[in-house]
Amino acid sequence: MSYTVKQVAKLSGVSVRTLHHYDEIGLLKPDSVGVNGYRYYGPDELLRLQQILFHRELGFPLAEIARVLDAPDFDRVAALKRHRERLEAEAKRYRKLIGTIDTTLAALQGATTMDDKAMYQGFDPEKQAEHEAWLIDRYGGDMPARIDDSRSAMKGVSQAGYDALMAEAEAIEAAMAKALVDGLPADCEAVGAIMAQHCAWVGKSWNRAPTAEAFAGLGHLYQEHPEFRARYDGRAAGLTDYLAEAMRAYAARSL
Repeated sequence: MSYTVKQVAKLSGVSVRTLHHYDEIGLLKPDSVGVNGYRYYGPDELLRLQQILFHRELGFPLAEIARVLDAPDFDRVAALKRHRERLEAEAKRYRKLIGTIDTTLAALQGATTMDDKAMYQGFDPEKQAEHEAWLIDRYGGDMPARIDDSRSAMKGVSQAGYDALMAEAEAIEAAMAKALVDGLPADCEAVGAIMAQHCAWVGKSWNRAPTAEAFAGLGHLYQEHPEFRARYDGRAAGLTDYLAEAMRAYAARSL
């Protein structure tokens, strides 16, 4: 059975724009193109799209996904088994995090007590250390002090405050994705208003207001770090570069 690009979008939850982008960069080509110009996808393409989505969930950038899927020795069955192992490990960690939330809620509501160590069950210190090492290695200078400032800012934030901070970040990303899809220029006034919110959000996270250089540099970091690129491009094709361009424009104009 063949599906049009709109049907594949509805089936998979991936936007038509993203599927067109995958076609343009050679990551997911349609099985055929009809005389009417419609793209048609068959079973192999659907399975390849599934692999793309699995790799994207695991933080792979698009270029790396293409390299993996196009390797001569790529084995779809073996890849699925590896995905299952990694997702099982993550599921186990998330179950711990849910337990930590439940225990903390019970303690806050007076139903039980909790020792300080139990507050941090399920968090991944290795991944946090890996991120911090990457930042220090890439940027050096005062990066260790800036990381310490960010830790200090987060240390005093309540769970409700942290949830609100994450919800704000989600709203900013959603607004930028919509602006991209709507075709708004990265340096227009409407996008600048979103960047003002983003700049204020960064200031809360850093425990200091970002300078023009630092805010523009953060946009460059988004482009360089594979996990940030996977995060933003996973929301909308091209969002990482669009966000970075908007940050540079806002920094030059308003900071």
